[in-house]
Amino acid sequence: MFDLRLSPEQLEIRDTVRDFVEREIRPQALAPARLEAFERPLLTSLLEAASKLGLRALALPEDAGGAGADALTCAIVTEELAAGDPDIAAVLAHTAALAPALSRHESFLSQFARDDAFHLALADGEASRSGGDWVVDGTSPAVANAPVAKLFLVRTRAGTLLVPRGAPGVSVREQAGDWYHGSCGEVSFSGCRVPAADLAGAIGPLASPLPAISLGVGRAAYEAALAYAKIRVQGGKPIIGHQAIAAKLAGVAIHLEVARAAVWRAAWASDHPEAVADRSLPDLPLAAVASAFAPEAVLRAVKDAAECFGAMGVMRDMPLHKHVRDARICLHSGRGSSGARLDLAAAIAE
Repeated sequence: MFDLRLSPEQLEIRDTVRDFVEREIRPQALAPARLEAFERPLLTSLLEAASKLGLRALALPEDAGGAGADALTCAIVTEELAAGDPDIAAVLAHTAALAPALSRHESFLSQFARDDAFHLALADGEASRSGGDWVVDGTSPAVANAPVAKLFLVRTRAGTLLVPRGAPGVSVREQAGDWYHGSCGEVSFSGCRVPAADLAGAIGPLASPLPAISLGVGRAAYEAALAYAKIRVQGGKPIIGHQAIAAKLAGVAIHLEVARAAVWRAAWASDHPEAVADRSLPDLPLAAVASAFAPEAVLRAVKDAAECFGAMGVMRDMPLHKHVRDARICLHSGRGSSGARLDLAAAIAE
């Protein structure tokens, strides 16, 4: 049965993260100095604080020291974090998605557990055998988490190799520009030797965190617009009492709820593949549906929320300007909404 009722554990995790975001993340994320479009340093101290809550190890199995969270729980946590700061959400979501690959590698797993700043990144390379080692070469552009990662999971034809950041032959160059959340860079491997024991096997496709991140951005914009509409007085009453503003906010709420339904349904389907097998859910890549629809719906919602502020909504030192920019990043970063549509089109054409 398709059921999106949250368990008591999921509700507790959501409420814990939401409280942490309100107390710790939001005040720093919306500080005036951080609202500049191209001057947005990563809040590393808050990343470590979030790690202490177990959010890096969210999807790691319990017997490996994690929470064993399913895809729906991870999506909920990512949305909550992104409502405070999408950069923090992106870094933690990428690390959490990759962490299960460490469950059988005690050395790296213990380092991961001890160090709250130990993040992971997924890169691509070419591997060849040399004696008892693998030798990795190649350059992987636009790698999420590359500048902050202490361990790279490198996909090769032989499988996925675990390569520490400080290994000889590894170099990282931070990506310039602003069309990504979190941290991004180019990773190069040149004659990098990796012990055969550090072969982790194949890693399947990873669900993009962007749909859940976009939900968090949209919710932050909606909450800001709603609060403003209740205190801004025009024509003798708060502007939420005017039909035009009330209807605009209703439209924002509708877009967010439909987008959330798409994201949660895709996550639930990932956790319950039998629902596709018995035809309870359509045989479609629902993750692609969510990745195509949610960022587009959220961008429209955020732009409508900004209009509730009038001229202040476009000022660079106002949070709504940041939310609009963050929503545009969700739409275009990585393969973006258009890439997800192509994935869906290919699936339909089969």
